[in-house]
Amino acid sequence: MTRQPLLARRAESLLGVAVSATSPVAGGDTSTATRLRLADGRNALMKTQPGAPAGFFEAEARGLALLAGVRDGVAVPEVLAAASDCLVLRWIDPGRPSADAAATLGAALARTHAAPAELGAPTDGFIGRLPMPCRAPEGATWAEFYAVRRVLPYLKLARDRGAVLPGDAAKVEGLLGRLPDLVPEEPAALLHGDLWNGNVLWGTGGSVHVVDPAAYGGHREVDLAMLSLFGLPHLAEALAAYEATAAGLGRPLVDGWRERAGIHQLFPLLVHAALFGGGYGARAAAVAAAY
Repeated sequence: MTRQPLLARRAESLLGVAVSATSPVAGGDTSTATRLRLADGRNALMKTQPGAPAGFFEAEARGLALLAGVRDGVAVPEVLAAASDCLVLRWIDPGRPSADAAATLGAALARTHAAPAELGAPTDGFIGRLPMPCRAPEGATWAEFYAVRRVLPYLKLARDRGAVLPGDAAKVEGLLGRLPDLVPEEPAALLHGDLWNGNVLWGTGGSVHVVDPAAYGGHREVDLAMLSLFGLPHLAEALAAYEATAAGLGRPLVDGWRERAGIHQLFPLLVHAALFGGGYGARAAAVAAAY
């Protein structure tokens, strides 16, 4: 490990402890990640992003704090410092995925979802590099919130960027009016909000943490749909443990939740279309047409 003076000095000013070495960490589409070796023997992860929008790292820190506040819920790295230009987290030594760790994740997620929550959030947030509206219209149902705060903003952005063709956009729009009949209403759950495989951190000793939340109150099938979208290792074990734990908590999943997964995958697919283009727009249209 070498030492990047500017990063090290910024971390030292926030942590109040000397940084003896730094090294880049691979991965991440949004921020630059750097491992810090601290003089007191600890290791930390520092996330930076040149020109980060106002409130970007503070929003992530709020989401981590919300998740950390749920007893026996999903584990998150400890926030060591948060500022407008960076976020510093406790370092998690990486390990390998396992069926037992996936089951631990599924059970913990069910307990997180059982925590009291209100629909949406008091302040808006971010999904990747994009703003994410979180304020719920007064009296809104989940179907209304999902349509106007999750699907339509990114459908418009992707269409404006040429990532969704007009005919495909019409297929997605055509589904939205049917959401009240397709998705059962239930009390809002505290969501991670961006729970794809890349935001699950498999640690040593069978530990598992989640990172990069876009937390708000919403339908718990959103997180389950995200876990299923991009190939979580040992997904079957995670979902089975979730289902059993949710039932044990008196909040069993409503029949048909697996078949509804595509509905809640429209949101991340359209976010990806807006960010990366490719075939994500057409994929979202195909999912919408299936319903």
